[in-house]
Amino acid sequence: MIENICIFGDSVAKGVIFDSAKNKYRLLKESFANLVQHRQNIAISNYAKFGCTISMGNSILGRHEAQLSTFDFTILEFGGNDCDYNWEEISNQPFKMHMAKTPIKQFREEYIALIERVRKNGGIPILLTLPPIDSIRYFQWISKGLNGKNILAYLGSVDAIHTWQGLYSTAVTEIAAACKVSIIDIRSTFLEKQDYREYLCEDGIHPNSKGHLLISNAIDKKTFI
Repeated sequence: MIENICIFGDSVAKGVIFDSAKNKYRLLKESFANLVQHRQNIAISNYAKFGCTISMGNSILGRHEAQLSTFDFTILEFGGNDCDYNWEEISNQPFKMHMAKTPIKQFREEYIALIERVRKNGGIPILLTLPPIDSIRYFQWISKGLNGKNILAYLGSVDAIHTWQGLYSTAVTEIAAACKVSIIDIRSTFLEKQDYREYLCEDGIHPNSKGHLLISNAIDKKTFI
């Protein structure tokens, strides 16, 4: 019987949504972690953080690694911020070479190292893939107050955002296979819907309350949870 789980990740794992009515980000009470916790009577320690990259996650995990052996599982959810860019710099210099916050080769290496660190400290890691994004809404979001034409010139097309973010999700799947780690494919759970965009916030990247319900259902289906 599963009694307790810990989570390390970014704002998706933390349960952050954009509240259009209040025009600000806030924590969702019915986040996927809270839903799983209440439905399955599992104690969940959520160490996820808004804006967290894999490097930041490694630092946060370091503050809790001595306790990892006391949890039945350690859920890891990274990539959404790692694949992101400094859009202001791109807006100002669209014809210059720009790097993602965590280049994908580095992302792979650091994720593998993070998995090894969890195991070394007695934890059992489980990875989550990335939920998909709505390229159009996300482009509109990142272009606010910036030169959207320059950003589009750099991207080539709005769809490039979705493709690039998807590469990081694929990398997570490949890392799980290489490291023989269990994985919960929440991305497919969204893409199987007729219009997955209904499950995302106005910013086009954060799952909304319906999206968090989808994620919690995907986790519920895993027999080890």
